[in-house]
Amino acid sequence: MFVSVVIPTYNRKPILEKCLCALEQQVLADEIERFEVVVVDDGSTDGTPFWLKTESTRFPHVRLFEQEHGGPAKGRNLGVEKSRGNLIVFIDSDLVVTEFFLVNHIQALKRFWLRGGDRLCFTYGSVVNTANFEEPTSEPRKFQDNSWAYFATGNVAIEKNLLVRAGLFDTNFHLYGWEDLELGERLRKMGVKLVKCPKAVGYHWHPALNLDQIPGLVRVECERAKMGLVFYRKHPTLRVRFIIQFTLLHLFLWNLLTLWGILNERSLRPLLAFLIRRGFSGVAMELLRLPLNRISVRELYREAELLGLR
Repeated sequence: MFVSVVIPTYNRKPILEKCLCALEQQVLADEIERFEVVVVDDGSTDGTPFWLKTESTRFPHVRLFEQEHGGPAKGRNLGVEKSRGNLIVFIDSDLVVTEFFLVNHIQALKRFWLRGGDRLCFTYGSVVNTANFEEPTSEPRKFQDNSWAYFATGNVAIEKNLLVRAGLFDTNFHLYGWEDLELGERLRKMGVKLVKCPKAVGYHWHPALNLDQIPGLVRVECERAKMGLVFYRKHPTLRVRFIIQFTLLHLFLWNLLTLWGILNERSLRPLLAFLIRRGFSGVAMELLRLPLNRISVRELYREAELLGLR
């Protein structure tokens, strides 16, 4: 089997290096004849393309393609288009995988193919979140690392022909969020089954929370709300409303948990700063998620009102 690992990237050179080094250290089995790593640079301004070209001997499996900044949906589509493999593995450029990562995906797929009698499936690996840049794979698994998403491109493997039949990613998702779950809805309607593959582990690095990140996190939630409505307009179902949190239940829940906005990103700053100073940035991030979720849901309803979707 020829495996193509597709990675869109934007201004993530330091962690991308660790990502690519881990892929070069893959231990392969008989199931994998060869593999390639298709990196799509989405208009980075940090010198990523030049660096990859100068370091090509370190990364013999990498094939680099470049596009103007257009978002991960456009980047993944280009990666699939340029891929030469019959199996696509999607990971993010801030994911550092273990040495048997590809083998575990392939073996899980083959077990399902033999048992199910068809190839209508994809494997979904484990993602462990970490702020440890030096040794990301040393992070233990946590309850918060569990995911109930159906199709999330941080760590999945799927046959290329299934992606093409489904229509690839919708490039109307040009801001942050939901483009992978929307493709997942189309795959689900095709009868494509999710196969959990916990042994295919990737460690998702993101820097520990600091107060300077808060405006950017608020912006991301506003973008997520706009893209959530793109998702809902394509699939106007109760299931999708729950996925994007576009329900009165969610509106009430996040209002309640933030005391109707009294606990917000501004009022929580002193407590967040205290937790960060004491080394509890993870706890601070979980606390910050309360007002961030309220911002997202309120923005959903505001945008829906403007679009006449209420």
